[in-house]
Amino acid sequence: MSVQGRGVNWRGIAAIYRFEVARFGRTILTSLMTPVITTSLYFIVFGSAIGSRMTEINGIPYGAFIVPGLIMLSMFQESIFNASFGIYMPKWNGTIYELLSAPMSAIETVVAYVGAAATKSMLLGLIIFATAHLFVSVEVAHPLAMLAFMALIAVSFCLFGFILGIWAQNFEQLQVVPLLVIMPMTFLGGAFYSIHMLPEPWKTVTLFNPVVYLISGFRWTFFGAGDVSIGLSLGFVALMLLVCVGLVVWIFRTGYRLKK
Repeated sequence: MSVQGRGVNWRGIAAIYRFEVARFGRTILTSLMTPVITTSLYFIVFGSAIGSRMTEINGIPYGAFIVPGLIMLSMFQESIFNASFGIYMPKWNGTIYELLSAPMSAIETVVAYVGAAATKSMLLGLIIFATAHLFVSVEVAHPLAMLAFMALIAVSFCLFGFILGIWAQNFEQLQVVPLLVIMPMTFLGGAFYSIHMLPEPWKTVTLFNPVVYLISGFRWTFFGAGDVSIGLSLGFVALMLLVCVGLVVWIFRTGYRLKK
């Protein structure tokens, strides 16, 4: 799939990007209403029911405290779903061979698919952030850092989703990781509570959950504090990004599951 002796194929990247974004546009009402309704339900259940008994965590109102976790929960799933579905469908309907024979390098293909999926994921995160303001007052201590962290998470998980879409051989495998792995790890990773509230040994065990570092880092951009240091959070995000990039490079070099 490598193409030698030419510049970047911006037209090819734009074509794939527009196609993937257009797929989101065809279901835009559902795509926009689902996170609004889901976020509202989370605030009703967690914000009202639990928040009435636990008003603050580390001096932060409970309703505001769960906002970063809600955004991350949705972005994790949306990033993986969009990126995995985007590359899985060409495999499923056989058009992957047209893509592999097109005058586009592996990097250009990944940029197009991951870029489109990350755009949709970022939009979803911002919609949830806006919806949260209907229920609680949320101030962001580091707004630029928040947007940068969202972008890093979106790109990282979209790369992970891209890998998942290539690995999956059926729709069941496409769903098993987001539903049975990522979602439980998010709920157990401090999305709705501080891990410092846990007794030992569960507090120590939780530190082996990688999602803890992602949610904590994102929460730091809101409140200037998290369950772990921002340095550890950024380090883990960088490590995840590097691992995913390495796996994508290996996939295209070996042709792993790109062809039947």
